[in-house]
Amino acid sequence: MPIRHTRKLSALAFFAALLSHNPLPSAVAAEPGGREAQLSSSEQSRYLGELKRLYQTQNERKALLAHCNHLLDTYALKAGYQVGQSQRQDLLYQLSVSAPGELLVREESRAEQGVGVAVRNQRIELFGVDPFVRYECPTGGRTCVLLNPVDGAPLLTIVRDHGGAAELAKALSFLIRSVQKN
Repeated sequence: MPIRHTRKLSALAFFAALLSHNPLPSAVAAEPGGREAQLSSSEQSRYLGELKRLYQTQNERKALLAHCNHLLDTYALKAGYQVGQSQRQDLLYQLSVSAPGELLVREESRAEQGVGVAVRNQRIELFGVDPFVRYECPTGGRTCVLLNPVDGAPLLTIVRDHGGAAELAKALSFLIRSVQKN
């Protein structure tokens, strides 16, 4: 493994440990009771500073995009997690900023045998949208769903992991705020 990737993984592990010992309030993700906590500006600055350092960039948006895409890769819903389902498939996502105020969500679904691949792109206009991303992790399900801040419809589906969904919702909310600034 190249040293650069090892450093990133080490930094990510450190960042995860830091958050587990001194967790940031879930400012941008809805808490289980539906309430939203608020981050102070110092906590927000610390969070964004850690991401910029982790992804070795001074650009807040690049760090947030890299973090969101890393989390989407880490918590991707793969066919291996879908035991007992007849049509298992990988569900992969990639986020990018396609135009000012616009987020592009690329969804790729791949059949378990790799025969069929379907790609869907969704453009989301973010100006005037509440940046707080909410998520749901049904108790009996295998997935968590992050909801589109525009209309509340399902936007991203990941493997069922409350911590991963909460971190992704937080990073995505900060990314939406960043995109809305332009």
